[in-house]
Amino acid sequence: MRRFRPRSAAVAAAGATALTAAVLTAAPAGGAAASAPAARVPAVKAVPAVAGHRLVHGVSSPLTLAQCQAQWGINCYTPLQYRQAYDLNPLYRAGVTGKGRTIVIVDSFGSPTIQHDLDVYSAQFGIKSSKVQVVRWGDVPPFDPTNPDHTGWAGESTLDVEMAHAVAPDAKIVLVETGVAETEGVVGLPEMMDAEKYLVDHNVGDVITQSFGATENTFPGFDKGDYSSIQGLRYAFQDAARHGVTVLASSGDDGATDAVEDGSADYPYQVNSWPSADPLVTSIGGTQLHLDAAGDRTAPDSVYNDYGAGGGGRSHVFARPSYQNGVRKTVGAQRGTPDISMAAAVDGGAWVYSSYDPTATGWDVYGGTSEASPLFSGIVALADQFGGHRVGDIHQALYTLAKGNPKFSGIVDVADGTDNTYGGVPGYTAVKGYDMATGVGSVDALRFVPALALTSRGR
Repeated sequence: MRRFRPRSAAVAAAGATALTAAVLTAAPAGGAAASAPAARVPAVKAVPAVAGHRLVHGVSSPLTLAQCQAQWGINCYTPLQYRQAYDLNPLYRAGVTGKGRTIVIVDSFGSPTIQHDLDVYSAQFGIKSSKVQVVRWGDVPPFDPTNPDHTGWAGESTLDVEMAHAVAPDAKIVLVETGVAETEGVVGLPEMMDAEKYLVDHNVGDVITQSFGATENTFPGFDKGDYSSIQGLRYAFQDAARHGVTVLASSGDDGATDAVEDGSADYPYQVNSWPSADPLVTSIGGTQLHLDAAGDRTAPDSVYNDYGAGGGGRSHVFARPSYQNGVRKTVGAQRGTPDISMAAAVDGGAWVYSSYDPTATGWDVYGGTSEASPLFSGIVALADQFGGHRVGDIHQALYTLAKGNPKFSGIVDVADGTDNTYGGVPGYTAVKGYDMATGVGSVDALRFVPALALTSRGR
C-alpha cells in the first residue's frame, strides 16, 4: 500500500542559475517517498544523501524576488506580497484581521518548534505573532528528527500554521497533532476524524483546514463498489455542518490522477481523493501567481502545474451535490473538485521558516495545495469576523457568487487555458467559468470576504 503524501510540494535548486531537481524525503518502510514539505530550496549547500533522501540546509534569511529568479529561476513570495495580491490590506486597515475567530489545523505528529517558528516568521515580516494552541490527540510519539515521517509532517504543520496566520493574523490557531500517520486507505483517518468531531462538539474552531487526503480507490471495498469505508468516516463533517463550522481540504498535487509517485503514474487514470471530494468539504485547488516585488500582478493567475499540479476531477464515490447543479455540464453526474483555488505553485512558492530539524533550520520555499487550503482558511476566518457569525458550509454561497458580478462577489475567474495534467495523465483545462482545474477561480479578498459573509447561510 503506497504511503499517503501530505499535500505540499517543494523544489531544490542544485545550481546557481537553474532549477535542476526536486529534493524528496525518504520513503517510510514499505511506503513511497513523501511529497510534502520535504524538498527545499538550499541556500548554502546540500549534504550527502542519507537513507535514500537528501537533507538541505535552510536559507538564513528570505531572498528577494530578484534573487530567487537569478539563483534558482523561480519566483519566491513573502506574506506581504500575498497580502497585496489578494487585496487584503484594506481589510486589515478596517480592523478585519480574523480577531475572535479560530482556525483548526489537523496534522499527524505536529512540530515541536511550532510556536518558536511562527514567532520568527512573523517577526521577519513585521506581523504580530499569535499563540498556537497545541492539542495532542491520542498517543503522539516523541518527535524524532531522524524519522522522515515526523519531519515530513512537521514541515506540513509549519506550512499550514504560517500560511493561515499570514492571511488572518489575529485569528487563534489550534494545531491538532494526531499519533498515527495518515496513509492511503483508512489508517490514521479515524484518529483525525475523532479529533475534529471532539473539537466541533466542544465549540473549538470556526474553520478546519486539512492538508491531507487519500485517493478514493485505495479505500477498502472501492473495487467492489462498496463505499462504506469512506461513508463511515464522514461523521466529523456531518457534525461540523450541524454546528456551522466550515471544513476545507487540499485538492491534491498530482493533477487528475491525484496519485502520482515520483513522476510516474501509479494509477494511469483519473481518480479523486477524500476528504477533498466529500460534498461537505470545500475542496481547495491551486493556482500560480505572477507578481512583482510589490505583490502586484504582472499577469493573471494560471493553473498550478509546474512541479506538480492541482488535483481535480470527478468523484467516483459521491454524486453531484445540488450546489453543483449549475455546473452539471462540466462535472456530469458526480461531485467535481476543486471548488475554489489559492496560490500553490512552487514557481511562486511561499517562504516558510522552520527549526524542527537541526540539520536544516532556516527558510525554505514551499508550494502545493497544502499551501492553498490554509491560505483559504484565513479568508474564511476574515469572513466570519466580518459577518459576526460563522459562514458554515460555504458551497452554495460560492457557486451563487460565481454567477454574479465579480466586482461584487470578489471571485476572480482563472481561465488561462492551461491544465492540471501531471505524470502523463491528462488533466482538466482552465476555461471561462467553473472548471475542474481551479473550480470557480480565486479571490479578491476585499470584495469576496464581505460577499461571502453576506451570502452564506452560516450561524
